[in-house]
Amino acid sequence: MGAQLRVYRQKIKSAQTTKKITKAMELIAASRIQKAQARVAASTPYSRAITRAVSAVATYSNVDHVLTTEPEKIERAAVVILTSDRGLAGAFNSQVLREAEELSELLRSQGKEVVYFLVGRKAVGYFQFRHRAWERNWAGSSENPEFDLAKDISDAVLEAFLRDASDGGVDEIHLVYNKFVSMMTQVPEVVRLLPLEVVEGVAEPDSVVQPLYEFEPDVETVLDQLLPVYIESRIFNALLQSAAAKHAATQKAMKSASDNADKLITDYTRLANNARQAEITQQISEIVGGADALVAAK
Repeated sequence: MGAQLRVYRQKIKSAQTTKKITKAMELIAASRIQKAQARVAASTPYSRAITRAVSAVATYSNVDHVLTTEPEKIERAAVVILTSDRGLAGAFNSQVLREAEELSELLRSQGKEVVYFLVGRKAVGYFQFRHRAWERNWAGSSENPEFDLAKDISDAVLEAFLRDASDGGVDEIHLVYNKFVSMMTQVPEVVRLLPLEVVEGVAEPDSVVQPLYEFEPDVETVLDQLLPVYIESRIFNALLQSAAAKHAATQKAMKSASDNADKLITDYTRLANNARQAEITQQISEIVGGADALVAAK
């Protein structure tokens, strides 16, 4: 009985240690998420403004540009997957990877070859474990991404997009990441970056007179300058969204782990008390039995 009581006490101590760790991680994530939310809020208006500007050029011009014109045949598609470098975030990484796999299956069913660009150690580990190839990867900056990372990713995917598919290039680019909605909700998002889709339109109601646009020096030059900036801003905003979602997911997962540790401590404490009471009862029974035997012997 004493051995069982020691086991319960060890389990209580282990659960208390685990609770200290998970509580500390919860507080760290809570302190970081405020800054991450502020960075998302600061970058989103710029990303929307750039999207509207590119949409205006694409909508109010008749020029055929390689970045806005749909190819007759799409042979290869690039999928950029944004995950985290660390785990302990619930389903944060698994839902992004699952969404990327569903997108890949859809693209393959359309006869397209899929090329992967991976961001975060979890995505790299996922592909390494399955012995699958990828084009490029970036790791180590998922929790606090800087603009240099977004520019590096943008340069890589644009360079692949501007090459012919027969020369190892791609015909379209998709982005998969976790979008920060609230502290409790992070939603996997799939966006086709190129060829450009006008998703945040400059369209107005039919009764509104449409503005006239004049492009200087010409539409091609404006697109050449705007679209790389557009890709950089969208990828950077997605990186910031993913970082904020990661901190929120970590806080939620660590709070759940702390609550589970509390429940384990309560359960093991009750079992330990029952074992201690049973041990005391047994000792009393042994003493009483010995006394009775001594009286009977006299």
